[in-house]
Amino acid sequence: MSDNHHICGFRDAAAPDLHDGKNQIVLVFQGGGALGAYQAGVYQALHEADVEPDWVIGTSIGAINASIVAGNDPDTRIQRLQDFWSRVSHSSAFDLAFAAASAFGNLLPNWTTVNLGVQGFFKPNPLAFLGQHVRLAPEAAGYYSTMPLRRTLEELVDFKRLGRMGPRLTVGAANVGTAQMRYFDSRDEAIDVSHIMASGALPPAFPAVRINGELYWDGGILSNTPVEAVFDDFPRRSSIIFAVHVWNPDGAEPDSILQVMNRQKDLQYSSRAATHIRRQAQLHRMRHAISELVGLLPSDTLQRPEVREIASHGCLTRMHVVRLLSPQINGEDHTKDIDFSKSGVRMRWEAGLRDARQALAEQPWRSDVDPREGFYLHELRRDRIDPAHLMERPPLGDDMQAAIEQ
Repeated sequence: MSDNHHICGFRDAAAPDLHDGKNQIVLVFQGGGALGAYQAGVYQALHEADVEPDWVIGTSIGAINASIVAGNDPDTRIQRLQDFWSRVSHSSAFDLAFAAASAFGNLLPNWTTVNLGVQGFFKPNPLAFLGQHVRLAPEAAGYYSTMPLRRTLEELVDFKRLGRMGPRLTVGAANVGTAQMRYFDSRDEAIDVSHIMASGALPPAFPAVRINGELYWDGGILSNTPVEAVFDDFPRRSSIIFAVHVWNPDGAEPDSILQVMNRQKDLQYSSRAATHIRRQAQLHRMRHAISELVGLLPSDTLQRPEVREIASHGCLTRMHVVRLLSPQINGEDHTKDIDFSKSGVRMRWEAGLRDARQALAEQPWRSDVDPREGFYLHELRRDRIDPAHLMERPPLGDDMQAAIEQ
């Protein structure tokens, strides 16, 4: 019984603090292509507030951002994120105002991504365009090659650092052969560039990545919001979890084909996040209830093996989930996740920076809560933003602003 309490926390009435060292700070990054610039802005706000994560978890583009954070010294993380997003962004021939008014939405502005790929990320695979029945190697069966991303990650991430110092890194990937989610964790194994590539190998655009003889695709196919990795961890620790969502779970009724495609994508990749979070809340409340009930038992009963087994499922850790929801931008459509235009990247980075600054100012994890619950959800959302308004007074520093716009 005492061992279980040591592993799974103790009753503490004090409100958690980001700097007291009692609670682990966790970042959870969704997958979402170009939408991931929002996550970089969130990390910047935390860094500015001297809040560094103990654990970073990501899927797809979230795994890329997570690896850059975990694979660099705190003093260079912002610069490396900036280097990545500056490298993969491109100038757009059409501005957002034209795209919003166009019958084709953002299809025309994003033609560069579709036809030429993204520098430092992916490029067209000519063999794949010979026909859908052309036999390719399993590791080459994709419309694009991600070799540019491999080189980019090898340059920007110190993989030797992972597992030895800095934050713990966990990235999710889907096993092609078994349809099982696999979390690669720097605490348990050496993480290299292939693990990050596997987490972002979204078919049919990108080919699968082989790790230890097995093929893996983008983890977002099975779980695009890997918050369960925190709750399924052992030993479990009290945590403040910043769950950064780039796909909006809420939206208006679509009344055009473009809006239908946009909303369908939001639903698909928001990955039942709210359902997963509710399930984790139920499980964690059950763990608290077990601990409460076990605490009422006489000492001789606690020595019985079957009771000790039940007691081992109890837990008194406190989990605060701060859910940051990337706002919708007027004029965006179903191609928003391939909008690697410099203006698109800048807008989403700024949105993440603003939202995380607001969360840090409000400190919802310090609000009065019922200590018996153990799970607390705090949501911060802006339903929609106007690109023109967002760019009136950009919060980015001059150096970062110049780098992103180079």
